[in-house]
Amino acid sequence: MDDEFPLEVSENLKKYCQEIEATMKPYLEIEPIPNDNTTLWQSKFGGFPYYPVASEYPRSPQGNYLYLLAQINFSEVPPLDNFPDRGILQFYINDDDLYGCDFDEPTKQEGFRVIYFPEIELQRDRLIQDFSFLAPPENFPLPFNQAFSLKLSRKTVSLTTIDEESGEIFSGAFIEEGKENEEFEEYLEANGEEMSSSLHRLGGYPNFTQNDPRDSLPPEEEPYSLLLQIDSECEKDIMWGDVGIGNFFIQESALKKLDFSHVLYNWDCG
Repeated sequence: MDDEFPLEVSENLKKYCQEIEATMKPYLEIEPIPNDNTTLWQSKFGGFPYYPVASEYPRSPQGNYLYLLAQINFSEVPPLDNFPDRGILQFYINDDDLYGCDFDEPTKQEGFRVIYFPEIELQRDRLIQDFSFLAPPENFPLPFNQAFSLKLSRKTVSLTTIDEESGEIFSGAFIEEGKENEEFEEYLEANGEEMSSSLHRLGGYPNFTQNDPRDSLPPEEEPYSLLLQIDSECEKDIMWGDVGIGNFFIQESALKKLDFSHVLYNWDCG
């Protein structure tokens, strides 16, 4: 891997560098920048989406319009293995108390929707421009009440300790039967898993305030990897419930085919 080893480690952790390095993944760190004048095409959190007039705008089964949570224009971002190298990927959620999440059937795209446009229409008159059918932006039912433009930077991350795979991979190292020893605490801090860290990312490994929702999936099912994570960031008034985290997951085979029809959506809070 060309990416540098991501952690500054002490002598306590050096003996585990091989195990840690084997779990490293590239990802795109997302920095949201408040911006209520985003264009229809650009990468963003919130705001109005890029949406062709010829396509049907997403709604819930009850007929409620969904709201743009995030939009990634891949022509603007660094490349990431298996992710699109062009087009626009969008994440929509419903106007309800659970942000469109169905915790019993987290892959059912009714209260949320993930939409990918492989080709980008550049003629404005072929895009929806009048969004008066939605609430005013300041009243959008999102974990934030304004729009953000996004700065994405390529970085690497090693396996997070709450990830469903960590117990098996790090068993016998610094994670021993759920006990938190000195090495565990140091790894937690070095890997940026403290609750004070804002962890918005595309790809890589997820973080949670509670448990990994993938733990309850059938063991024979193809694993789900992180697609998008939007964290709470108090300084920018981004908040999932009580300082929670929102995650979207996808199976690697589907991502390679750019098939976003079976995405797992979950958010949790403390």
